[in-house]
Amino acid sequence: MKERGGSRAAVDERYAQWKSLIPVLYDWFANHNLVWPSLSCRWGPQFEKATYKNRQRLYLSEQASAPATDGSMPNTLVIANCEVVKPRVAAAEHISQFNEEARSPFVKKYKTIVHPGEVNRIRELPQNSKIIATHTDSPDVLIWDVESQPNRHAVLGATESRPDLILRGHQENAEFALAMCPAEPCVLSGGKDKSVVLWSIQDHISALGDSSSSPGASASKMSGKTANEKDSPKVDPRGVFHGHDSTVEDVQFCPSSAQEFCSVGDDACLILWDARTGTNPAVKVNFFSSLDQWSPDKASVFGSSAEDGFLNVWDHEKIGKKKNTNSPAGLFFQHAGHRDKIVDFHWNSSDPWTIVSVSDDGESTGGGGTLQVS
Repeated sequence: MKERGGSRAAVDERYAQWKSLIPVLYDWFANHNLVWPSLSCRWGPQFEKATYKNRQRLYLSEQASAPATDGSMPNTLVIANCEVVKPRVAAAEHISQFNEEARSPFVKKYKTIVHPGEVNRIRELPQNSKIIATHTDSPDVLIWDVESQPNRHAVLGATESRPDLILRGHQENAEFALAMCPAEPCVLSGGKDKSVVLWSIQDHISALGDSSSSPGASASKMSGKTANEKDSPKVDPRGVFHGHDSTVEDVQFCPSSAQEFCSVGDDACLILWDARTGTNPAVKVNFFSSLDQWSPDKASVFGSSAEDGFLNVWDHEKIGKKKNTNSPAGLFFQHAGHRDKIVDFHWNSSDPWTIVSVSDDGESTGGGGTLQVS
């Protein structure tokens, strides 16, 4: 039997070798076996600082079998509390002693949102990280104020939670390409309709903070009607941008501007856009099909992941400076704790050099996958 990261025996051998080196490689490490598969994970705000560890919100998805409305287990958006132990606090002999089939005591569920459809992507608003956007299998982007949303029980036939906003503009499903702007409250999305869509939610931010007026503060009681379609406010796009010849798979904002952004698609093209000059591409080149996430701790460092189960950390300043090595140029750290495809990872802007990652190695762990903090 072949795994995406190699044969099962080779993966197990690689994993055992990695686990033996944990006390050498990491200041601290947490392994959390998931009940359901997950396609996305993101850091939320840090809400408590202590002498030996900090507490921080963590967002992740749970992909159940079907939509909640047909009587099956629902798909959920989970808000968890994660304890991040400070460097050199955890004893080396303890950080590698974890059970791959158990949940970590450092990750505890705080709130559950019953999501209308699978949660394919989660992105947080930099200006207010309690406000997040999610992609599901639909043309819409859903906006949630996770603090004002009521906690729901993920039980058979559970009522779907109501998004606080719905962003409309795609003509076909938009499943994975999603970004929030660091410069101002804007959202960017790409979809199967080959378009990139830009929204501003600036005018809605203050209303989202008022739990008494938030659509998520009360459940929909309308028989036969989904709450997200009937009650949540709708927002139309600021611009729709055409230039790709196939599905748009990833999008990113320029860190300093809501008017400049880029996208990549299944047409193997990278497009740079400037909304100030119109909706046509500013630059279009043949490139690749995914965008890496840059480290907040050093401008030259970025991470990448693929189906081999490795999370690679690169520093482009080191390219050309390392001689006589078998590793690729610029690669200076490789996280090998996952035994199958890493589906998402996110740098922690509050705790330097800390990354959360999630993979779909459920066959190896007897669960829905693995979430790790390293």
